Amino acid sequence: MEIVFATSNQHKLQEASDILEPFATLVIPAQLGIHEEIPEEGETLEQNALYKANYIYGKTGKNCFADDTGLEAEALGGAPGVYSARYAGAECNAAANMHKLLNELKGHANQKARFRTVVALVLDGKSYFFEGVLNGSITQNAKGSNGFGYDPVFVPQGYTKTLAELSAREKNLISHRGFAMRKLAGFLKDKL
Repeated sequence: MEIVFATSNQHKLQEASDILEPFATLVIPAQLGIHEEIPEEGETLEQNALYKANYIYGKTGKNCFADDTGLEAEALGGAPGVYSARYAGAECNAAANMHKLLNELKGHANQKARFRTVVALVLDGKSYFFEGVLNGSITQNAKGSNGFGYDPVFVPQGYTKTLAELSAREKNLISHRGFAMRKLAGFLKDKL
């Protein structure tokens, strides 16, 4: 089955390919001549993921899935959440987002956080959702050079290293996106 993954992020594409290739051949929008940025204006991860999947499905008529991920800090009431990628402002980068998060958490005893990924699949015009969660905590010092986003300040529950200090293989085994993608893979396997 050929399916479009509505992303231009090579890290996400590699992780999804590793999990889904036995059940699906992944195509990205750029391979179909779609190069525009798909806006993320939803108020939830579910809304953003579904909007992106529907956008590509509407343009191509091809089965499509998209994801949205947020880091949710307990002490901040779940922030940055759906705004994780642009937490420090529209023109921000990962370093600025991490800096703002660490500043917001200063003085809080509770450093618990979780990564949550929602995958929305549009298959033959019907919508399905798959969620993955990785619990952990925020460290005050960025460590590691693997991964991206908030990985250098997130220590998964049961670990002493940040996500950015883990190998790609180690991270994929416990990743929030990996959990959601494995649920998607199970669903697609049943559809074959």
